[in-house]
Amino acid sequence: MSALLYQVKFVDREIPASKPFIKWVGGKRRVIPDLEYGIPRNIEHYYEPFVGGGAMFFHLRSQQRILDHQITLSDINLRLIRTYKAIRDNVDGVIDRLEHHKSNHCKDYYYAVRDLQVDLYKEDVDVAAWFIYLNKTSFNGLYRVNKKNKFNAPIGSYKDPNICDEETLRCASSALQNVRIIHKFFDHMRHEAREGDFVYFDPPYVPVSVTSNFTSYTNQGFGALEQTILRDLASDLKVRNINVMLSNSDHPYVNELYQDFDIQNIKVGRAINSKGSKRGKVGEVVIT
Repeated sequence: MSALLYQVKFVDREIPASKPFIKWVGGKRRVIPDLEYGIPRNIEHYYEPFVGGGAMFFHLRSQQRILDHQITLSDINLRLIRTYKAIRDNVDGVIDRLEHHKSNHCKDYYYAVRDLQVDLYKEDVDVAAWFIYLNKTSFNGLYRVNKKNKFNAPIGSYKDPNICDEETLRCASSALQNVRIIHKFFDHMRHEAREGDFVYFDPPYVPVSVTSNFTSYTNQGFGALEQTILRDLASDLKVRNINVMLSNSDHPYVNELYQDFDIQNIKVGRAINSKGSKRGKVGEVVIT
């Protein structure tokens, strides 16, 4: 009987290869090979509390290493979470609205959409279309808000932005079926996670310099206090034999904060600076 139950546990539906449907500052799609060493072979339940573009999730999902009803994606950015829910629950509605944005796209239209009071929308599909449209047309796909939670990234210089990538959206929707998506602070799994689970933390990074602190993903910010709370949470999970991996910038503060962890250095290409000459590879750390 136990062998039969073991076999049934790992039966899952076919999922098409999927990838992030939005661009995200610090996205991990290009560095997944550098992260593989820290991913456990068997994952009971997968948690990604700073989901962002979800590169790790889509990678593991495409390989069927995480299965239906064994995944929790979360973020403190409510608009982002509503976008994920809309892609999961009504991708056709999101596609229809994105086609409308695509047919009307121009500079004036961009700023008119940017200024909409999106949080008043009752339907997640409207929030998702707003979010994805701005993500595909803003400068470098930067999601940035001020202290009033108003999106303020300028329009990007694109000749033909891919506003409605229907195939990617539909594959993402398939991957998101039977996935728990919640709007929570990053420590929500503290008492829920169990031995054999895997938690991947990809928080807003410690800025490598004062001038690089150009972006805020939420109007609450993410400072030294939050970084310390995150470190303490990771320590607590590890003590309980829960698999943990974190990403952050290669900064003396980070290295000191995680001095009791295993730290690996990697180089990552970034393209956020407005001057092309100042773009290139930057140092990051993978912490386990």
